Amino acid sequence: MTADHRWRPQAGVKEARRRAVMLTAARDYFSSAEVLEIDAPALSRCAVSDPHIESLAVEPALIPGPPRYLHSSPEFAMKRMLADGFPDIYYIGKVFRDGEAGPRHQPECTMIEWYRLGFDLQQIIDDCIALIAALLDGQAPRGQPQQVSYREAFQDALGIDPHVVEVAVLAEAAGADGSLRSALGDDRDAWLDLLLSTRVAPQFPGDRLTALYHYPASQAALAQLDPADQELAQRFEVFLGAVELANGYVELTDADEQRRRMLRDLEQRRLADKPVHEPDSRLLAALESGLPECAGVAVGFDRLLMLALNTDDIRDTRTFSWESA
Repeated sequence: MTADHRWRPQAGVKEARRRAVMLTAARDYFSSAEVLEIDAPALSRCAVSDPHIESLAVEPALIPGPPRYLHSSPEFAMKRMLADGFPDIYYIGKVFRDGEAGPRHQPECTMIEWYRLGFDLQQIIDDCIALIAALLDGQAPRGQPQQVSYREAFQDALGIDPHVVEVAVLAEAAGADGSLRSALGDDRDAWLDLLLSTRVAPQFPGDRLTALYHYPASQAALAQLDPADQELAQRFEVFLGAVELANGYVELTDADEQRRRMLRDLEQRRLADKPVHEPDSRLLAALESGLPECAGVAVGFDRLLMLALNTDDIRDTRTFSWESA
């Protein structure tokens, strides 16, 4: 009989120790800043409305009631806490996303998410970069971080202004063939996302962090718009080379605007023939009660561990990957 070695863990003791050191560093960072660690439920009554993320459903056989969904982020629960008077808070734990498996994605991954009361865009960018530096502790990246606006990044890489350029120009810049043009159609944001991932981000330096800020208002997600320019979102992402590490916002506090965005997202899901679920009424109720001015960030911890371990496959960071669990 041939021995089946698939029972073995995918990553070993060295990787587990590095993970433990970095998790301790994260908790030390937040403790020194008096940010409170919280617990958020992994199961939620509501699925995500974001058209770019899919929730994993859980259907209990013995517990009565509708299906529950594994959270793709603790964001909604954390905002309900903030609306109820919690101070600065953070979460470290598992999140789940359907349809994401490969060298940079896993359906189950570890996320660090936190919220700072009263922080503006520059303060939360600085906070995010400081946390990443604390976790990597002198390892790559070695260069000084750079901050680049979304507009500047597209102009430098492609010579176009992403906020005003026509869809036809975006398709031409992408070198799109007929099938891709048919698939993306007139969806400006889909073309911008494609160009960011394939033409713009690959030009970011690989020896330093890049904070990309002021995304188009159409990609604000749960971010406020910039008071000085309503065409810009107070949203940023942090990259090392082309690899995205973090996504953050100055958080939207307007319940009516949040409801409009959720309904718009759900319409996009319907048009794309994706599952459509009701908006999270408890989040909207929390916003109506008064979410304080705050900024938040989600960091993909496993991607940071990839950097520390000098691997280009996220499965090397996991004791048991999705495929081997």
